[in-house]
Amino acid sequence: MAMPWAALVSSPPATVSLCRASPSVCCTVDRSPLTKQYASLSWSSSISHVQISSQQLCRSPSPFLPKRKVGIVQAAWTRRSRSEAAKRPNRKSWKQRTDMYMRPFLLNVFFSKRYIHAKVMHRGTSKVVSVASTNSRELRNTLPSLVDDDACRTIGQLIAERSKDADVFALAYEPKKNERIEGKLAIVLDTIKDNGIIFV
Repeated sequence: MAMPWAALVSSPPATVSLCRASPSVCCTVDRSPLTKQYASLSWSSSISHVQISSQQLCRSPSPFLPKRKVGIVQAAWTRRSRSEAAKRPNRKSWKQRTDMYMRPFLLNVFFSKRYIHAKVMHRGTSKVVSVASTNSRELRNTLPSLVDDDACRTIGQLIAERSKDADVFALAYEPKKNERIEGKLAIVLDTIKDNGIIFV
């Protein structure tokens, strides 16, 4: 009984011939790495080769195609666009909603013609942590002047000490519109910093 497939080695070990029972149909596969034979049934043979010159690549784009803006990076998402802000003007921004928790303790300094008043307040609960004023009984009779630079340094020192007694070591100060941190206000803030309080 003849086998349907028979392997006949008639050449070097790199060439193998597979023949059917009939000698008329025979295919040869060359596995030698030195010879390069491309199969006619591969997918790359069905693709036509197109030559593209550099002039075609540098050609100006068609006026009918939409123009793309180059050099502009668009964010993946934004908090609020101008159109959304115009539709809902009363909605608070991201900073307004989170600033109360990121910087909970706020310093407030008030200057009048007669005295200086400063306090530290917790934003979430509106609780006053520490207060210092030159109008108090302790300072009213001891200080020669209630509004000079020495009074500012005294207020800053008292605010820092009383805040640390309440376990508050970081404060936030928000200047008012068109307010400059200079003069007596700068003296108060610098004195608070020198006494171990951090401004965030």
